[in-house]
Amino acid sequence: MSFRAVTSPVRSSLARPCLGLGAIRHSIPAPIVAARHLGIPPLIAQPPGGIVGTVNDAVEIPPPDKLHGSYHWTFERLIAVGLVPLTVAPFVSDAALAPAVDSVLVATTLVHSYFGLQSCIIDYIPKREFGKVHDACMWLLLGGTIVTGYGFYKFETEDIGLTGTIAKAWKA
Repeated sequence: MSFRAVTSPVRSSLARPCLGLGAIRHSIPAPIVAARHLGIPPLIAQPPGGIVGTVNDAVEIPPPDKLHGSYHWTFERLIAVGLVPLTVAPFVSDAALAPAVDSVLVATTLVHSYFGLQSCIIDYIPKREFGKVHDACMWLLLGGTIVTGYGFYKFETEDIGLTGTIAKAWKA
């Protein structure tokens, strides 16, 4: 008997999003479904349906901020597109420029990784539900990025660097 043939009204609401069945998949945001599926309750109680206020209440419009929104999105895209030529540049550049180009590649990769992981935290550990856990994750991300940046700095200055290591791996 297939899952679709079951007509019981007691069918689990957790199984439907996992299997992609039913309208509940489109009515609840994916992070909340994932947290419920894993049995992780929100740390901050939410109102029923996640709606605050009434239908007639005005929407709170956040103040404009150049670090968020379209400027942030455009900067993320520029960083991602900039990585394409930077991955090849250290291998084809002059030996005198290779360390500088390698450092730009490492810094751009680090910024790209930071933005990507920051987006994951914002999407899957929302502040309105997880509060201080969200803040702790953002601080951990910042600390991890700083430690990784320091590690890359040491690797670039005291060793052969990222592209030197990749070139060695290709020859091995």
